[in-house]
Amino acid sequence: MTLSGLHFLLTYQCLLSCEHCFTWGCPEAQGTFSLADIQQTLDQAVELGTIEQVYFEGGEPFLYYPVLTAAVHLAAQRGLKPGIVTNGYWATSAADAEAWLRPMAGELEDIFISSDLFHSDQVVSPQAHNALAAAERLSLRANLIVCESPGAPRQAIDPERGQPIEGGSIVYRGRAVPSFAAAAPRFPWEGFTECPYEELVSPERLHVDYLGNLHLCQGLLIGSLFAQPLSRIMADYQPEQHPIVGPLIRGGPAELVRACGLAPEPAYADACHLCYTAREQLREQYPEFLGPGQMYGEGLS
Repeated sequence: MTLSGLHFLLTYQCLLSCEHCFTWGCPEAQGTFSLADIQQTLDQAVELGTIEQVYFEGGEPFLYYPVLTAAVHLAAQRGLKPGIVTNGYWATSAADAEAWLRPMAGELEDIFISSDLFHSDQVVSPQAHNALAAAERLSLRANLIVCESPGAPRQAIDPERGQPIEGGSIVYRGRAVPSFAAAAPRFPWEGFTECPYEELVSPERLHVDYLGNLHLCQGLLIGSLFAQPLSRIMADYQPEQHPIVGPLIRGGPAELVRACGLAPEPAYADACHLCYTAREQLREQYPEFLGPGQMYGEGLS
């Protein structure tokens, strides 16, 4: 197993409540990483010896700008390559965007700006244009993340398994389930026999939230960095023995449903839809593996 990327969910809070958001980001969400916890987590990443890149995302990481800039510095200081994922709300002009990015320009490896019809009334918002222009002036590598609206003609290819989803069709997990699943074309649940997006046996990247939860997939946990060091969690990780991951490896979401004795609906929009709804039903039984409540819209809209 070679874990090379660690993605910090710096906060679950966001200015927006996008209909397709994996993490149910919204203004009401609470909590953010402290600098002390960021430093501790980065130290664990270095200790592991295989992590090369860290990303700071959310929610919206720029809402906690002093913490974000310090986190980028701490990561670069440790020889890691820091990146950011943002909706670009802060790029109100090209000059302002440059002012926001300049303090990180010498250390930031790259930046991804989410811009599509979920975030704005234009696919590429004025803020995204400003952020891209500022990044170019500062010699920062920048890219757009554009998710297609349901029913739109496909313009992007789904990522390889284990790689971040950086656009293309929405996937039916998180807020996308109540927002879009009811109207989506559906397929028999028995056909979803593999996880199409995540490398479950030997992950190359994981997400960690401000509570210390280590996510194999958003809402699917394999440990807490505040309870055990990352090196111990990875050394002890036995995917076949994990009550959720094991069935997913053997036969995808369909096997998870069978193994846990759930009663599925006849059809689902995609594999994520079946997996996410199955995990919702199993949360009370496996609270240490399925959480936190934020990832399942608990108390949110």
